[in-house]
Amino acid sequence: MNIQLTDDAIEWFETEMDVEAGEAVQFYARYGGASPLHEGFSLGIQKTEPEKIVAQTVINDVTYYIDEHDEWFFQDHNLLVSLNPDLNELHFDYEK
Repeated sequence: MNIQLTDDAIEWFETEMDVEAGEAVQFYARYGGASPLHEGFSLGIQKTEPEKIVAQTVINDVTYYIDEHDEWFFQDHNLLVSLNPDLNELHFDYEK
């Protein structure tokens, strides 16, 4: 399982979430909504310190990661984070 972020997604994290070097951003399964992988669950994001990382990428000294307790949500898919420029919102793709 890998995490990839486009340049515009990285910029979104830096401007919209005020993410700075040395911080960490978690991708996690949250109850509610829907995703291509699970009905009734969607992907959440938050700035928080990691516990047991199962996937990560470090960009500009920021750690983007998935914790062990959320591994089930991704079902061995890679996560690609991009930006929808029309809505100025993050877009998540899940690739095998």
